[in-house]
Amino acid sequence: MKKFMFTAAICFAVVIAFAACSSSPKVTRGEAGGSGSDLSGYWSAADVKIVCDTLISDALASPRIDGYIRDFSGRNRGANPTVIVGRFRNNSSEHIDTAIISGNMRTAIINSGKLDFVEGGDARDDIRAERQDQQGQASESTASALANETGANFMLTGDVRSIVDRAGNRSVRTYYVRASITDIETNRIIWEGENNSIQKEIRQARARL
Repeated sequence: MKKFMFTAAICFAVVIAFAACSSSPKVTRGEAGGSGSDLSGYWSAADVKIVCDTLISDALASPRIDGYIRDFSGRNRGANPTVIVGRFRNNSSEHIDTAIISGNMRTAIINSGKLDFVEGGDARDDIRAERQDQQGQASESTASALANETGANFMLTGDVRSIVDRAGNRSVRTYYVRASITDIETNRIIWEGENNSIQKEIRQARARL
């Protein structure tokens, strides 16, 4: 009897351990933007990479931007024009963090050496608050001066839109991502790019009766 109880206890422990292991999540590390990052059919890291690569290469190769840069640099002792990131709206039917798109574009354009960026939004408010605080807390020789910011010449804006077409257990999602760089003083658009190559067909399994 004791032997039977001991064996039963061992079997019970093995079953519990197996159940615990089987309920643990299985994690596979993959490359960001790779094929494994598109599981649901919704906007994914792979889509971000495709869109950003397209828009960035389009912007950096634009002869219109080159022309504006040469004209500006000629009038300003070789300085680059400065850009501020404006609103990048999500007008699609799902949650999309558009700051990832505009952030990737900003990083690539800065690293290209063609344009300089100035901070905007919450980051600019934080910097201004710090600069104002320095006026009463820092020594006169180290406090940053007020009203000495670099004004932006251009603004980067954009939006994401989507169209969903459904029939039965099938749906097709198409994304349209647009970005623009606009001259702040004249309101003229000096560059605009769009990526509409992200299209996904999703088939849902039919319910079995």
